[in-house]
Amino acid sequence: MKFVNPQNDVAFKKIFGSEDKTQILISFLNAVLGLTGDKIIQEVTILNPFQAPRLKHLKYTTLDVRAKDKRGITFIVEMQVRGLEGGMKRFVYYAAKAYSSQLKRGEDYPKLNQVIFIGVLGYNEFEGKNYLSRHLILDAETHTHEIKDVEFNFIELPKFKKKKHELKTILEKWIYFIKHAKQLEVVPDNVEDEVLLLAYEVAKQHGWTDEELEVYDYWAMKAQDARGEVTWAVKKATEKARVKALAEGRAEGRAEERAETAGKMLAKGMDIFLIAELTGLTADEVMALS
Repeated sequence: MKFVNPQNDVAFKKIFGSEDKTQILISFLNAVLGLTGDKIIQEVTILNPFQAPRLKHLKYTTLDVRAKDKRGITFIVEMQVRGLEGGMKRFVYYAAKAYSSQLKRGEDYPKLNQVIFIGVLGYNEFEGKNYLSRHLILDAETHTHEIKDVEFNFIELPKFKKKKHELKTILEKWIYFIKHAKQLEVVPDNVEDEVLLLAYEVAKQHGWTDEELEVYDYWAMKAQDARGEVTWAVKKATEKARVKALAEGRAEGRAEERAETAGKMLAKGMDIFLIAELTGLTADEVMALS
């Protein structure tokens, strides 16, 4: 038995964004948000249901998961494997846009409902040791939580260190599934929750259509290509910078090499903010090169 990698954007969307299996998303949301009793989410409507995108349109496809419950609360769940320059601002922008877009022209502000963002990160973003962090708008002096319109939750996968036999809570088992399913051959013995078992079932490759697997493989290949391009560019930049530093001085050599590397990255269509992060240039400097 072989499972797809839930960290692949296409797989993540299929597992958590299927209209006919909303119980998977509901269980995950309740676990991450720690909801119990009468606060438990009972039902959600997927706002952007999973459909295997056509390859030629893939780069224009949004692969996050968006849902709304009966109270009108909007949930945005996104998988982000690699850190990007300005990534946190992008998360805030997405949540703010989802919040403001609820109002149509002429409608009143009371119609605005809460937006909760959940980011599953394949990298460490925050200084704390906890793999799950919750970010709220609090009063600076009293720490009371009175403005509840927008909330952010982040799961940093590298900080989750628990082994299979150490899993106890449903949250731990969900995170283990996302982080390790691609390496497993069988469902862990301590997984008894029916919904989580369903998620493992959806993740079995033999249950995917040829079209879905083609898109899944293509997305994984593009991610690998992006990592390879970065590695190659950094390697070449290092080699040329060393030669230039010896001949012309380290500072000047590095500046020229960063610009040259940035130009190559732009030519390959790489994201401006990612180029800035890798080369040390500012986003404005990279945009000027374009």
